[in-house]
Amino acid sequence: MHEFKYKNNHLYCEDIKIQNLTEQFGTPLYVYSYRTLIDHYLKLKDAFEEIKPLICYSVKANSNLAILRILVNEGAGLDVVSGGELFRAFKVGCPPSKIVYASVGKTNKEIEEAIRKKILFLNAESLSELENINRIAKRLNRVTNVAIRINPDVEPKTHKFITTGKITNKFGIDFDTAKKIFLKRNNFPYLNIKGLHIHIGSQITESAPFVSAIEKMVNFILQLKKEGIDLEYLNIGGGLGIVYDEETPQTAQKFAAKVLPLLKKVNLKVIIEPGRFIVGPSAILVTKVLYIKKTPQKKFVIVDTGMNDLIRPVLYQAYHRILPLHYHSQNMKNVEKVDVVGPICESADFLAKDRYIPKVKEGGFLAIMSVGAYGFSMSSNYNSRLKAAEVMVKKDKVYLIRKRQTYKDLTQEEIIPSFLRTIE
Repeated sequence: MHEFKYKNNHLYCEDIKIQNLTEQFGTPLYVYSYRTLIDHYLKLKDAFEEIKPLICYSVKANSNLAILRILVNEGAGLDVVSGGELFRAFKVGCPPSKIVYASVGKTNKEIEEAIRKKILFLNAESLSELENINRIAKRLNRVTNVAIRINPDVEPKTHKFITTGKITNKFGIDFDTAKKIFLKRNNFPYLNIKGLHIHIGSQITESAPFVSAIEKMVNFILQLKKEGIDLEYLNIGGGLGIVYDEETPQTAQKFAAKVLPLLKKVNLKVIIEPGRFIVGPSAILVTKVLYIKKTPQKKFVIVDTGMNDLIRPVLYQAYHRILPLHYHSQNMKNVEKVDVVGPICESADFLAKDRYIPKVKEGGFLAIMSVGAYGFSMSSNYNSRLKAAEVMVKKDKVYLIRKRQTYKDLTQEEIIPSFLRTIE
């Protein structure tokens, strides 16, 4: 599943001992495995080889330029959700014909930039947005490709904050409204509406929600065909789950086996938007134990990383395995129940609660596993803490892919108005 393994009692990333990285780069430190990243992309590509889909990696999962460049070099497209992500996509040389653009709240400036760049699709998520894209395309005198994002009203059985395919969610258009749009598509002369898009949520470990959603899409596509409406693309989104604890998510092969028969019924070009599945297992967050604190009811392991670096445990009640960098049979058996907490001034600042982990000492190091997706990309400078450094390991080489912030970085974009400046 990943290239973080114990060798001679020490945790390694590929062929490099992680302890050595803490000495070279300090902590907190995000460590990525090149091989793990590539392997997960290729697993999905191989599973769907029969229909050769366009795999558009979901940039929001992790937008580091090095990660994007690796995947683009492998032939991946990119799924973006903001002007900033579109900027990153072109920064790493992604062809416009491999870029799709979602988001319920695209601004006029973002839409205009996407049209000018001639990306593959703008995914429209409301009638108002569709009308706005048409207005902007008319002003630019450019017919642009659009896909309608459908909300299939499917329960994906995941955390409520990462559910996107229920009719109560803000995403997508219901089937009835979408059909009316297609029947009146002549009202949008500057739009080439030739695709459909769904994305029902994230960290989905079962195939049933995907099958249900795609079945609904297939039936809708066949209905449209009877009305003389032919489509070219079907974007089935992403959302494949990974192992964080004891989940048993479907493999890429099993997922493909379930949905390929459905996709073949409509014979459209297929787009897939994986994010977490590719990048999630590819990284760990390394942290140093600062203090051990005992109270009458709790034992706290206080580390130098917190919710500013990894907010998932707080935001989603997410579970991440926590392992010591140094392993030996005695300390793996000598476990104790602790809360692993960070330095942020919030009671919500925790990485694990009531977790049994091997006994650790002050000055030791821990690895928080499977943080490649929505780890650094959701990090912040809360409490004016510096963002972590990121490194990429490839075999026995390590590459810095993001410098650790400095205090100067914290304030470089802030301005004290002249009337507040000290008069000397």
